[in-house]
Amino acid sequence: MDTISKKQRSGVMRLVKSKETKLEKEFRKELSAVGLRYRKNVSSLPGKPDIVFGKKKLAIFLDSCFWHGCRKHCRLPSSNKKYWVNKIESNIKRGRAVSKSLKGAGWTVIRIWEHGLKENISKSRMLVLSKLK
Repeated sequence: MDTISKKQRSGVMRLVKSKETKLEKEFRKELSAVGLRYRKNVSSLPGKPDIVFGKKKLAIFLDSCFWHGCRKHCRLPSSNKKYWVNKIESNIKRGRAVSKSLKGAGWTVIRIWEHGLKENISKSRMLVLSKLK
């Protein structure tokens, strides 16, 4: 049983952002600090990558631990468990399909976990730089 009403839950979920998150802004700031130019949330590509380097055909996805089912940090809500298991599993499958589609089109795909950015954002920046060389 949920601890808040359906209307309140709907309001909370409406506040969950799919782009321009604090973590995305921080990571883009790291990339800009070393002079990298990129496009963000490119809707013309499958999966709408968070960061794109078009000339190098590099697509970067910043995957949140909850929405993408991180084995280390994802904690499913105790209510409506079946819904959340299905939701997270479908997100994982869609992520794999998007990566496969982009790779098939000649793109390099990097998926960076939310916890990876929080633990060591410069390591993630170095990963991107290594792929751009």
